[in-house]
Amino acid sequence: MPGHRTRWTTAAIRTTTAAMAATLALTLTLTSCSDEDTPASVASKAASAFASATAEAGRQLDDIKGGIDAKDAVRLGDPTIDSDGRTTVEVTAENTTDSTKSFAVQVNFRNENGDLLDATVVTVSDVAAGATGKGTARSTHDLSGQVKAELARALRY
Repeated sequence: MPGHRTRWTTAAIRTTTAAMAATLALTLTLTSCSDEDTPASVASKAASAFASATAEAGRQLDDIKGGIDAKDAVRLGDPTIDSDGRTTVEVTAENTTDSTKSFAVQVNFRNENGDLLDATVVTVSDVAAGATGKGTARSTHDLSGQVKAELARALRY
C-alpha cells in the first residue's frame, strides 16, 4: 500500500522491550547452567545476548516506514536510577518541521569501559510543529556501575 508506514505505539515498544528483557534473562540463565562454563565463556554468551537485544532494537526502527534520520534533533539527559533500580535517561526531541511528528529513539546503555549493557527504544509521540517533546528511556534490567547513555539511532516519522 503506497504511503503506508508502521507506527510503533508506546505500548508496542514497551511490550517488545519486555520481551527482549525476558529473552535476555532466559538466555543468560540457560547459558550459565553448565559446569563447563568459564567466566570468559559466560561473558561471551552475555555479550552475544546483548548484541541480540541491540539487533532487536534496530529491527524495531527498521520497521518504521518513511522514517527520516533525526539524530541531530534528539538529545539525551544524564542517566539516573529510578525507584525500581532501573537506569533511565530523559530523551528530548525537537520537531523542526511544519507538521506534527513522532520520534523513535534507540538508546544504548554502556559501562565505563564502553561495553554494551542494554539497549531500548523509546517513542516521543506527536510532537507539534516547531515544538519539543520529551520521553524517558528505561533499561530493561538493573545495571550496575557507572552507566553512560548513548544515542544510537533516531527516526522522525
